[in-house]
Parts: sequence; C-alpha cells; structure tokens
Amino acid sequence: MRPIVIIPARMAASRLPGKPLADICGVPMVVRVLRQAEAAEVGDVAVACCDAEVADAVTAAGGRAVMTAPDLASGSDRVWEALGVLDPAGTCDVAVNLQGDLPDISPAAIRQVLAPLEVSAVDIGTLVAPLAPGELDDPAVVKAHLATPTPSSTVMITTFSRTVSGPDERLRHHVGIYAWRRSSLGRFVALPPSEREQAMRLEQLRALDNGMRIDGGLVDAAPAGVDTPADLDSARRRLCA
Repeated sequence: MRPIVIIPARMAASRLPGKPLADICGVPMVVRVLRQAEAAEVGDVAVACCDAEVADAVTAAGGRAVMTAPDLASGSDRVWEALGVLDPAGTCDVAVNLQGDLPDISPAAIRQVLAPLEVSAVDIGTLVAPLAPGELDDPAVVKAHLATPTPSSTVMITTFSRTVSGPDERLRHHVGIYAWRRSSLGRFVALPPSEREQAMRLEQLRALDNGMRIDGGLVDAAPAGVDTPADLDSARRRLCA
C-alpha cells in the first residue's frame, strides 16, 4: 500500500467563509491539519485548493499546494483532480481525503484510517468513534451504522444517517476522513449522485448505493470539526491554552 494524503480546501465555505486560513494559535487552520498529516508519516501530503491565497499560505509554510478547478462539486472530486496532477503515473494506490477543518485530528487517527484497507474487499476506509452525550439527536453529527455491535479495530459500515429513531449499540460518530483505493475513487467520481445522497446530503451514500464497501477504523473520540464561528472559538480555546 502506497498512500498519499490530500487535503481539499476552499475559501467559499457557506457557514465560515475563509475557513482554511482561520488563525489557530498563529497558524492557518489548513496548515495545522497539514502538519498533523505530515506527522502521521503515511506518505506524501498536499493541499488541493482553488484559491491562490490558500496555496500561498501552504507554500509559505513549506507545504505543497495543487490548484484545482473552482467549480468542482465536492472534496472527493478535488482530491481526484489533484491526484492526477501529483501522481500522474499512478504510483500511489491509496488517496487519503483529509478534511482541512479537523485541526484536532491526531497523527494516530490518520494512520488508523488505512487499517480497513488491509481487507482486500474494502473500497474505502474511514473512522468511527463512540457517540458523545447529546450527539444521538444532533443531525449535524453523521451516524455510522455498524454491521456488528462489538467491533474490533475495524468494522463494516452498513449505512450512514443524520437522524435515528433511538439509541442503538451499532451506532457510532462518523469522522469525515476517507482512505480511497485509487480505482474506487475514480469509479466514484464518475458516478451520478444517488437519490439517498441527495436527500440526506451524505456523499458517502453514493458509494454504498453502488455496491462499494466502506469499513471504519475505530478511534476513542471524534476530533472536533470547525464549521461555524462558534466552532472556531472553541478550537482556539482548546488548542491555544
């Protein structure tokens, strides 16, 4: 397995415009995520962006940035386009799509997302964590439905949802990081959005609806994402203390 980590980032986030360059402890958020990915030491790391100011911030920090088309539909499309630029010969067989708004993610968690791909039948690896208090009824928290209530280090995921009917020992917090087999990512971006994907605004359902297998690597807690000004304030208090 030869992975490459690609961090898709764009300035036009609807709830927090300019999010990649949001300052956290004197470092742009996307650069902090870049540093965590570099520390994981699973492969080369690059940021895929469509804004010159993001590319400038990354390169100023000694990182690699790849400019992609501004009108791509999703982070997966941005990763796929960047992969073709970064590795046109196809040497890397796994692309890790790491969201640029996870400043808390640990290097160990980034390494763990590769564990599901040790099973040859798995197309996509991701991460799952126990649900924290209050998350069961929060539609902003995506729930992974596991194939077994007693998983080991990795587990098959049967579906994803935002709302659930009640407590279930098979439910976990889904962490939005993906380790794609290169062939699976190429197939995925060529597929049209599925009905469930559009209804629930969950891109990963397209993969399941087209017969792809997604397994999750277990982590103890979900890293906090930054989607709103309040999230950003919380990250600063937590990480800059």
